[in-house]
Amino acid sequence: MGNCCATPSTSDTENKKGKNKPNPFSLDYGGPKNIGPYKPYVLENPTGTEIEQTYVLGKEMGRGEFGITYMCTDKSSGEVLACKSISKKKLRTRVDVEDVRREVEIMKHLPPHQNIVSLKDTYEDDSAVHLVMELCEGGELFDRIVARGHYTERAAASVTRTIVEVIQLLITVLCIGK
Repeated sequence: MGNCCATPSTSDTENKKGKNKPNPFSLDYGGPKNIGPYKPYVLENPTGTEIEQTYVLGKEMGRGEFGITYMCTDKSSGEVLACKSISKKKLRTRVDVEDVRREVEIMKHLPPHQNIVSLKDTYEDDSAVHLVMELCEGGELFDRIVARGHYTERAAASVTRTIVEVIQLLITVLCIGK
C-alpha cells in the first residue's frame, strides 16, 4: 500500500506512461517545418472545417477522456443532434489519432438501425475533431442499471437480446464487407 501523504514523483516511469509526451498537434512537433504553418489533420475527408456554419452547439451533455459531447442543432432543418468534440490537445500519441480515425471509419460503415447511432457529419478545425451524430437521449446502459438497482430476469433478457441482435448485425456487416 502506498503512502497517501507522499509527494507525487516525476520519475521517468511516469513519463513513459504518457504524461509528458509531445503533442503531435503542436506546431513544433514533426512535419514539414519549412513549408508554411504545419497543420496536421486527423480525418482524411471531413465534411468541413467550420462546424458553426451548419450547426449551433448547445448545452454540454457529457465528458470523456478526450472530449465533450454537446447537443447541437442543424441550422437549416432544426434537427437536434449530438456533437462529440474531441480536443486535439488530448490526442498525444499516434495510437490516439488512429483510434479516432478508426472510430469515424467504423461509424461511416454502420448500417441504419434503430439501436445503432448514426454519424451525420464530421468536421475538423485546428483545435478539435467534431463528430455530429444522431442524438440518443436515453443515457448510458450502465447508468440505467445503477439507477434501477436491479433488473428483473425478463427486463435483463430484453436488454441482452437487443445487444446480441446488434452484435449479430455488425458481424454480418463485417463479414460481408471483407
